[in-house]
Amino acid sequence: MPLTEIIGPVMIGPSSSHTAGAARLGRLALACWGEDPLESVEIFLRGSFAYTSYGHGTDRALVAGLLGMAPDDMRLRNALSIAKELQFNYRFDVEEVDGAHPNSARFVFTGKDNRTLEVIGASIGGGAVELQEIDGFKVSVSGELPSLITIHRDTHGVVAAITKLFAEMEINIATLSLYRKSKGGMASLVIELDLPSPPDDSVKQAMERAHPSIIRVLPLYAQGGTSK
Repeated sequence: MPLTEIIGPVMIGPSSSHTAGAARLGRLALACWGEDPLESVEIFLRGSFAYTSYGHGTDRALVAGLLGMAPDDMRLRNALSIAKELQFNYRFDVEEVDGAHPNSARFVFTGKDNRTLEVIGASIGGGAVELQEIDGFKVSVSGELPSLITIHRDTHGVVAAITKLFAEMEINIATLSLYRKSKGGMASLVIELDLPSPPDDSVKQAMERAHPSIIRVLPLYAQGGTSK
């Protein structure tokens, strides 16, 4: 068992689930959005995230993650005032969803070009998190390894093209999961890589060219547990 599972994550407290996990969740959601200019983020709190957020600093932690801060970043305590200084436009709401994880949130990103992205994720204990849905696709992404997610049309050859690409680049795939909304509709491929550090942008670009059915590739590299 890893030592971090016994003593917990390196973090700004008070809670591994409501503070450290929330910061990591916000940071992972931000990674889904990418580098495009961001106009606003609406954060819908669910379960205990909604009802204990102030006391546990969940609100500050989520905003800190959305600002790119890691759970051990000393600025986390002042994330709300930093967001105000940066004119970072965010809003919190509460929603009740049957079957939702008790420590979860839904992020709705809106870009300056009016592009939107919806991400749902949960803090599952001990500072660990899981992305559960991206723009309507059911996924399971922990953020423990560098990950890439495709949005593509559900046609034959996509998985073969991607696995062939990584074989040629001599990059080992740790896990590969395929999700789709309907046969012949839109699908998503979640790939976790056995790499000690994120690959450079050429890997994402190569994936985008690997098959004509691939519409978009999301690189999830900014989810790590330590500050940069």
